Amino acid sequence: MARAAISLTPAAVERVRSLLATRGEGALGLKLGVKPSGCSGFSYRLDFAREIEPGAEVVDVDGLKVVIEPSALMYVLGTELDFVEDKLGAQFVFRNPNEKARCGCGESFSV
Repeated sequence: MARAAISLTPAAVERVRSLLATRGEGALGLKLGVKPSGCSGFSYRLDFAREIEPGAEVVDVDGLKVVIEPSALMYVLGTELDFVEDKLGAQFVFRNPNEKARCGCGESFSV
């Protein structure tokens, strides 16, 4: 059996479902992309998926669709998406085995 391009922790699945329920009107699921940004090269981009573009990778995680933009797939293969809450706030955390470096502020990465 082939391994999914990306995985989500139960906390991330719960948070995405919550966001879709409150603000995802018309959304099919979660959309993941990367964009050139920051001092290390790329940053992750999360949005609601309103369509599935040709060439996109669609991963089903417990009935939740994650649509990976075609241009982002090679950068995120094997990544685990988590949602972490602590005393200072809450955020999505990417655990990407392809990352070679991450900037000090945590906003961008390189592969």
